[in-house]
Amino acid sequence: MIPGVTLRPLRVGDMGWIVHRQALLYEREYGWGVRFEALVARVAADFMQHFDAQYEQAWVAERGGELVGAVFLAKVNERTAKLRMLYVEPSTRGLGLGRHLVQTCIAGARARGYQTMTLWTNAVLTAARAIYVAEGFTLVHSEVHELFGPQQVGETWELVL
Repeated sequence: MIPGVTLRPLRVGDMGWIVHRQALLYEREYGWGVRFEALVARVAADFMQHFDAQYEQAWVAERGGELVGAVFLAKVNERTAKLRMLYVEPSTRGLGLGRHLVQTCIAGARARGYQTMTLWTNAVLTAARAIYVAEGFTLVHSEVHELFGPQQVGETWELVL
């Protein structure tokens, strides 16, 4: 655990903040524009509209009453979970919060009986990729895309639980 940081379930208003912060920061850091924001908003809306408490969970990280990160466990099917929307505020990067969120999500998937966890990311997100490697994920597919602006390499990773 990170001193002063607590994890809690998603509350009303959190999802809008998460979409907002990811859109602003990833635009600033990587040049991803409104198409990225639209993608994140679609993922968020889908998660909330089809939420299944038996199989899914969201963890929001707070420090001093401020939201500083989040991760989502989404159901693909009864055997496969998907790690979604991992996010850490710049003020808490480097403290191990990203790893803690990923580990919490993996533990949540195991507790729900999933056999495999998958995720989709972009090669430019090197800190997140390092966490995935350290936690045992394996890169299974990559392809160039322009889904939200500048050309990127999208990657699919899997972890056998």
